[in-house]
Amino acid sequence: MNQPERDTRQSIVDTAERFFRDIGYQKTTVADIAKSLRMSPANVYRFFDSKKSINEAVLARFKGELEESLSVIIAEPRPAGARLRDMLLTSHRINQARFADQQRMQEMVCAAMEESWDAILGHIERFDALLSRVVAEGVATGEFRAIDPVAATQCIRTAMMRFQHPLLMAQCERIPGPSAEEMIAFIMAALEAPKPAG
Repeated sequence: MNQPERDTRQSIVDTAERFFRDIGYQKTTVADIAKSLRMSPANVYRFFDSKKSINEAVLARFKGELEESLSVIIAEPRPAGARLRDMLLTSHRINQARFADQQRMQEMVCAAMEESWDAILGHIERFDALLSRVVAEGVATGEFRAIDPVAATQCIRTAMMRFQHPLLMAQCERIPGPSAEEMIAFIMAALEAPKPAG
């Protein structure tokens, strides 16, 4: 794909995201996006074969930014526990900043999860791979107890769900429960290798 084509795709995604925030992704049509860009709907379809693929591109960009932030943390020369803690906290803060008070964007992500869009499934796979890598490093160095990194990662993701899923973040604000920091501390304590007796 040449640069003008990349730029046009980027403009379509930018415009779609703006409409999703303003009127919601369900009300946004390809015709709306095309008109805003002074293009024909047929021209938009040259770059995206469906509105669903535009939705996925918006979502993939969000998730890509999150994954990039986590990749930076994972590469730091620090103990696994410190990196894992920061990865979970960063993930929560990015999602909170992006989706808190953004009901229309919450709706888009919730629909994506319900429809199992490729962008969501791909993100979960990459997110798990990043967490699993740090957990495996912690197990290998003896910082974490001997545990299957894949199983541990799935437990961690499930434990953090109310701090990651846009709809749950909004709903759980009114339900008594731990803060993100308290839940992360609980997870870290569960992973910690037992100290030798004596």
